[in-house]
Amino acid sequence: MPIDETIASYSDLAFKSAIVIYALVWIMLVWQFAVTRTVPVARELVTAGGGSEPAPEAAPDVPGRIVPTERPKRPFPERLGNMAFAVLFVGFGAHAVSIVLRGFATHRFPLGNMFEFISMACAAAVLLGLVLLREQRYRGMWAFLLTPVLILLFLAGTKLHVDAAPVVPALKSYWLPIHVTVVSIGSGVFLVSGVSSLLFLFRIRQPAGRESENFLGRMARLLPDAQSLDRLAYRTTIIGFPIFGAGVILGAIWAEAAWGRFWGWDPKETCSFIAWVLYAAYLHARATSGWRDTKAAWINIAGFIAMLFNLFIINIVVSGLHSYAGLN
Repeated sequence: MPIDETIASYSDLAFKSAIVIYALVWIMLVWQFAVTRTVPVARELVTAGGGSEPAPEAAPDVPGRIVPTERPKRPFPERLGNMAFAVLFVGFGAHAVSIVLRGFATHRFPLGNMFEFISMACAAAVLLGLVLLREQRYRGMWAFLLTPVLILLFLAGTKLHVDAAPVVPALKSYWLPIHVTVVSIGSGVFLVSGVSSLLFLFRIRQPAGRESENFLGRMARLLPDAQSLDRLAYRTTIIGFPIFGAGVILGAIWAEAAWGRFWGWDPKETCSFIAWVLYAAYLHARATSGWRDTKAAWINIAGFIAMLFNLFIINIVVSGLHSYAGLN
């Protein structure tokens, strides 16, 4: 069937709109970090009880009289973070619309090239974040999660963008929506896990008594404590590990149907297996005494780096049986 150019143009517009909205949310969150330093001082003055202004006398308790109560006004940084979180839903909506319209425009599942794969993986990461990071204490993580998302989407929309078109014959299989969808979702989950481990390493290096002295300290104050970040990395890896492992197994089944063998040590197969082994090592280290905390976090980050290496270097630089999944 011919490509619907009108729907394809709307898909590209929704994709660009999502990037702009994500960037706006990121700016609002960084602004929140910048203005946070005035909040602890204000709260300290309120709770100290020894300010220069005496507390107003309480109104007499008269029967039948309704005493108006004024809700305390939330600090500006908190309101700014809440606004950013609300706008984030709009950005994810535009992102999801771009993926759906891409599928309608091409009359196929929208996972036929790197542009579409990165878009799907980033959407999975944002969706998982909306589910797991909705609590107030996790809101400060969004600036760090959106940073790699914006970088990946920018690269996908510029260097890796391709016009809507049919897939090459090798990808015309019912295994495409099964295998690639599972792998892209697993990659998005690992993105959240990798950012959580990075923030965990950052958080444990911020002394509690000096958090208000510099910009890094103010960022640390808006983040969850180190233990919460470590648990989040572990939880998300537990989610992503079986998903990504299932994607590798499904890819092997597809390879047997397409190439007559389950495993051929193709560069992409090998790198995917290495990444999977690294995440298995992280889960093992996380449960092993003496390897928890920093050592396990570094293994998790190594797995995330292997995922990025597999996505860019293997697909673009190294030639293999999966080369058609790059820029065409």
